[in-house]
Amino acid sequence: MDEYRNVIVIGGGITGLTVAHHLHRSGIDVALLERGNCVGGTMTTFKKDGWIIERGPNSALETTPLFKELFTELGITGEVMYANECSNKRYILRNGKLYPIPMSPPDFLKSKLWSTSGKLRLLKEPFIGRAEKEETIAEFVVRRLGPEFLDYAINPFVAGVYAGDPQKLSVRSAFPKLYALEEKYGGLIKGMIFGARERKKRREKAKDRAKQFSFVNGMQTLPDAIAHKLGSVVNCSTEIQRIEMRPDGGSSIRRMLRKGRYTVTSRSQGISKTFSCDVVVFAVPSYVASSLISDFDPELASKLQSIYYPPVAEVFFGFKKEQIGRPLDGFGYLIPEKEQRKILGTIWSSTIFSSRAPEGYEALTTFVGGSRQPELALLSDAELLAVVREELRSIMNIAGEPALSYINRWERAIPQYQLGHSDIVDRIKVFERKYKGMILGGNYRGGIAVGDCVVSAHRIYEQVKEQLKSLR
Repeated sequence: MDEYRNVIVIGGGITGLTVAHHLHRSGIDVALLERGNCVGGTMTTFKKDGWIIERGPNSALETTPLFKELFTELGITGEVMYANECSNKRYILRNGKLYPIPMSPPDFLKSKLWSTSGKLRLLKEPFIGRAEKEETIAEFVVRRLGPEFLDYAINPFVAGVYAGDPQKLSVRSAFPKLYALEEKYGGLIKGMIFGARERKKRREKAKDRAKQFSFVNGMQTLPDAIAHKLGSVVNCSTEIQRIEMRPDGGSSIRRMLRKGRYTVTSRSQGISKTFSCDVVVFAVPSYVASSLISDFDPELASKLQSIYYPPVAEVFFGFKKEQIGRPLDGFGYLIPEKEQRKILGTIWSSTIFSSRAPEGYEALTTFVGGSRQPELALLSDAELLAVVREELRSIMNIAGEPALSYINRWERAIPQYQLGHSDIVDRIKVFERKYKGMILGGNYRGGIAVGDCVVSAHRIYEQVKEQLKSLR
């Protein structure tokens, strides 16, 4: 006999966990099914001999009040750790030298990151008209701000956030708030002025103003706390075998018999189990969702499969302080494609959160690959370590061998919101209208940051409540 739940959430990353938390806390009968042997997705933390190494996001930005509400509900407010003030400074590499990103108009005018002509080009921005077609980030930035700003501001930023290529990413999909400044206000400078007022009303913070945070024992604190609250709601090591729609649809008889409109058949430890539910939430990567919905909508499944996730490698090094030939007085640095380096950038992890390294040592986290150089993420461990060591020696004047080395790889890292991505999102909405009770979520929809996932999870929660209400 089927085991009935109001809702089945497939996927135990931060989106799925947060959706399940909201539902469970509201008294809605929910089960979370996760393929892996633990929850958290990429948000896992490795600890060894006083080192704290993140295998996924190294931190998050407090862009939404939903974070504090969530931490209070989970009882982990006391474990939150905000970044050290000195980590507000960020660097860009130009001609082999690190330059701080200017944080004020006077600093911008004095900065050597851009030429005088590049700075003067920004004066044209308020007089540039709106786009007449969907643009890549590169097209958008060159049109509004000029090529030099693309090369030494946006290109490294996109590589650092998306591990992406601004020549391919859609500005409308990948940076919707930036795109909205032009659409709503006619320009970026005017939009930044007036948009700040609206964010204040919504209790939101711009990402360049939001506080950066982690937890005393690393980012895994968050998924672990949610899983603890959920208890038996969480089912790990559970593979989805098939999802079917009942032929009696939304009949009142079916509801009286507690038989959901969908059945989800899973397998765990060699035992098959079938859940009956009214709502299925797919909180998994697009390529996983593709295989789960292919029987319902082959066309959408194909579109979800087409979303590109480039490979990325993370190389963590621990060095003695005296081995590093420059002060670690900031967040770290990003590298423009024009510099022709073999890394995307380096985070100065123990400057941001001092507990990331033992006394007398520094922790550095370097990223390799992405859309820019995907092949480098797939080098052998020995080759990858050698590449990063040489780059750090050249850029940061680091001498000698590291005290600790650690490599983490993602064969499919971050979904790329390329041109046409909005068409995929529109097709998802059509699918959800056709198949009431099926909801697709994850970081390929609504943003890739941790804060974006938390906001998306709350939206899905509200959507689920509406779906269940319509069945009463």
